[in-house]
Amino acid sequence: MSTTQVSSTTNKRSMHENDPLDDFTVREISLNDVTKRVYIAGTGPAVIVMTEMPGISPHVARFSRWVRDAGFTVYMPSLFGRDGIIATANESAAVFQRACISAEFRALAANQSSPITKWLMALARLAHKECGGPGVGTIGMCFTGNFALTMMLEPSVLASVVCQPSLPMNDPAGIEISPDEIQAVRHRLDLEDLTVLAYRFEGDRFCRAQRFATYTEALGDRFIAKVLPDNAANTDVAPFFEQHVRCPHSVVTAHLIDEAGQPTLAARDEILAFFSQRLNH
Repeated sequence: MSTTQVSSTTNKRSMHENDPLDDFTVREISLNDVTKRVYIAGTGPAVIVMTEMPGISPHVARFSRWVRDAGFTVYMPSLFGRDGIIATANESAAVFQRACISAEFRALAANQSSPITKWLMALARLAHKECGGPGVGTIGMCFTGNFALTMMLEPSVLASVVCQPSLPMNDPAGIEISPDEIQAVRHRLDLEDLTVLAYRFEGDRFCRAQRFATYTEALGDRFIAKVLPDNAANTDVAPFFEQHVRCPHSVVTAHLIDEAGQPTLAARDEILAFFSQRLNH
């Protein structure tokens, strides 16, 4: 199916109920001596969908199904939280706190990449080997947002989307990648004529304009920034967002409005078209 055939009526599962994820194949994948659960669905070139906080929610799973239905094989690794559930505000806060102190993530440190990105790049290599095609797409959101940029260091990754990158938490202008690595990413983008797509809401307090400015300074016109108005965000959100986020934030998941003509749905379609352009030739 082409990206233009993906309908906003696809996957009409309730976003208010836990998702059994029963249309995904579940695999335990060991890479770099680390084993993680990965949910896989679809056929075609691979796209790695990295979950936002507090885990693989029904909204994240819905986005992965849209990617699948656009003609790709989705690899959705479980990185934190309980898979498929709508977590309570308290459970979500606990997941966030555990991730912040985990050795896999660098929640507060600017100018360095989280160690988990090494595993994710290995997953991209495996996915490319299993699915073929010219390369792999990847999208990171919120806590994992910048991971998609770091993954451009992996040659198999041809299309990266950075959604509301929220790390480091304590530096609005900071970016979670080392100077050497972002220079290497810029060199590759220039050499191979590639771009990175990025999305945020204008009033997002966790991903502010200063961060996108830093990316633009480092990557120039290879960094395609898209800023959505706050009034485009869905206000019917899960407990975690209602109590702990309290601002427009998740462009293609929790704050997406699944109705024709909505800016968030247009962002979804742009992302699917971007993957198609890079991975289906």
